[in-house]
Amino acid sequence: MVMSNKKKIIVMSGLVLLLAVTAVFNFVLASVDPAASTGGTVTVSNYFTTYRTERTTTRNEEILQLDSVIALYEAGTEEYDEAVDMKMELVTAMEQELVIETMIKSLGFSDCVVSVSTASDNVNVFINSSELNYDTALQIYNMLKNETGIVAGNIIIMPVYSES
Repeated sequence: MVMSNKKKIIVMSGLVLLLAVTAVFNFVLASVDPAASTGGTVTVSNYFTTYRTERTTTRNEEILQLDSVIALYEAGTEEYDEAVDMKMELVTAMEQELVIETMIKSLGFSDCVVSVSTASDNVNVFINSSELNYDTALQIYNMLKNETGIVAGNIIIMPVYSES
């Protein structure tokens, strides 16, 4: 089944429109006054929860776009294969992030977020700590190296203190 260019344009326009609507909703929901919704008590936003929410939203949009491309093309075409490969890379990165976050929390940290890049060999780690000593950073680095195989120059470990 070969789609005409007109159908492809309509599908892609629909995806762009969906992305724009998602961005507007994201902006509107992020602008909601927390004091109004909690009866006057304002809570401090947790950096780690916000980061995870934004990462999940972005990843869901990426997966939706890839699923649309996969549905648009027939199996075996270059576009189809590329979209499937990109989706698998994204899923692998998500799994690695979850495993690494759990491993870091097992060291006694209350929270952390990990971002494994699918476009480059970079890993960023943000740990809920006011400071990070050399031994702990080395222990985290070794975990990252063993889990991802990424070299030291592409790993960033940052303490970010956030009250939960």
